[in-house]
Amino acid sequence: MSRVYLDYNATMPLRQVAREAMISAMDAVGNPSSVHAEGRAAKSIVERARLQISNAFGASGADIVFTSSATEAAALACAGRDLQSGAVEHDAVGAWTSGTLAVDALGKVDVNDPVSSVLQLANSETGVLQDIPEGLALADMTQAFGKVPVAFSWSGAQMALISGHKLGGPKGVGALVLRQGLDVETQIKGGGQEMGRRSGTENVIGIAGFGAAAEAAARDLTNGEWDRVAKLRNILEKTITTRTENTIFIGKEAQRLPNTSCFATPGWKGETQVMAMDLAGFAVSAGSACSSGKVKASSTVAAMGFDDALATSTLRVSLGPDTTEEQILRFADAWLKAEQKFNAKAAR
Repeated sequence: MSRVYLDYNATMPLRQVAREAMISAMDAVGNPSSVHAEGRAAKSIVERARLQISNAFGASGADIVFTSSATEAAALACAGRDLQSGAVEHDAVGAWTSGTLAVDALGKVDVNDPVSSVLQLANSETGVLQDIPEGLALADMTQAFGKVPVAFSWSGAQMALISGHKLGGPKGVGALVLRQGLDVETQIKGGGQEMGRRSGTENVIGIAGFGAAAEAAARDLTNGEWDRVAKLRNILEKTITTRTENTIFIGKEAQRLPNTSCFATPGWKGETQVMAMDLAGFAVSAGSACSSGKVKASSTVAAMGFDDALATSTLRVSLGPDTTEEQILRFADAWLKAEQKFNAKAAR
């Protein structure tokens, strides 16, 4: 039986429209900084993608700075600034911030000083959505962009992080979106590309795919594709809930991404669950993809007040537009059988 991919928050499979845009961009031989016809053709690909992302992200009038990833965009946004965040933030942001903001049992962060704070719109592990306060220094919208309606222009944030591969574009391209005229401390200096904020020849092929994927993601939202995904997520959770007594769903009482379910059976290590599901033919995660290889408790779940036994036992299932109900039910059945084996062994 074919494998089932349920790790969309780690990376979404490449969209066909993004693949086609990238293949077409491969024929652009010029450097986008060159002034001749070939250079202008490459530059037009970059600028078209910038416009596509601006329209999809509701970022009219903002500056979009292309980077190699949202992680690099976070470094560009945070360098030289004294910023605070909560312990539920992604490590790419946590590495630059104090991590002192309080987090409640639902995973919501108390932002007491927006102008010096960083806040994610959606948590990659639990899917919990935050309220972005007016004047927020930086919003991490990497997981939210393309899955829930969002517009940078009305978000209230001064800067935002986004990433291509989280919405069906290629890996290795991201962007920092910032209010027009806002200064950042340049980290990569040289030729002055990207309005002098990020030097280096632009990744024309990757940027083309990012733009096409953003445009397609906006259509999916308009067409209600993620409403369908939310129904599948609810079917998954109901199926598991009715057949087990030990499982705890984390963040379920909060407003969440439509595709994300995070749950735990205390004492059953997340890494063990991932391996069991992998052998059964399902790709899932024990947490954020950038830290899932590390054997440690989830800082997000711990920050919500859960103990280590549960924080090390979480599993994240994240669905996408290609997920079917048949796949969800197959996964639930496989996971429940594995949980029964764990419970039987633990009872000995």
